[in-house]
Amino acid sequence: MNLSGQGRMRMLVSVRTVEEALLAAKGGADFIDLKEPRAGALGGLPTGLLRDIVQSLRAVGSTLPISATIGDLPIEHLPAVMAQVHAVAACGVDIVKVGITRTAEPATACRALDALAASGHAIVPVFIADQGVEPQVLAHAAALGPALAGVMVDTQDKRAGSLFDVMTDDALRQLVGVLRAAGRPVGLAGALRLRHLPALAALAPDFAGFRSAVCVGDRGAALDAGCLHALRQALSAH
Repeated sequence: MNLSGQGRMRMLVSVRTVEEALLAAKGGADFIDLKEPRAGALGGLPTGLLRDIVQSLRAVGSTLPISATIGDLPIEHLPAVMAQVHAVAACGVDIVKVGITRTAEPATACRALDALAASGHAIVPVFIADQGVEPQVLAHAAALGPALAGVMVDTQDKRAGSLFDVMTDDALRQLVGVLRAAGRPVGLAGALRLRHLPALAALAPDFAGFRSAVCVGDRGAALDAGCLHALRQALSAH
């Protein structure tokens, strides 16, 4: 699974229902991301619903890459994490996303990354940036190379603001640089809205993840076609 933007920033849209997934696919998303936004940064959907969404997208001829989260499971509980990785992958998604928080000891997080890289699935570790990103763990993820499909950064507490409120531009630039130097596709997310597009364009990630920007009001509201269209147009302009 190639997540490289190949010179343009691609749009990942998070959805939680069949209807939202079809709307996102029709509205110009480059990736469809399956999650429950009301259950945390990586809130997971039931496996039955994951299968339904995948089958519905494929039934209408969509070939867009589909990712899904495993839920907000502590990476320290590696057996439970790996069991959920396999269960989510079995639903037919192309990419499985797994959260990496700084609360885990670096050695523990690195061992988890090794296990994820050896899982046989296309894995994207998602570094939760609220408490910063541990450089040692990020470097380890970068060093795993193509064993990981890519690396993403997101935020947990959306009420605290966007990714740009949690991390400085310099820190984000350095993070993207580390991953780019290792040839790893990189994605950025975290309560991103239209006003953040110039800053995103300056960082030039391979893809950016959106939920807040495509809902009217709270990110827990339903996906909105007008917001989706506005975001697609704005991204194309950048």
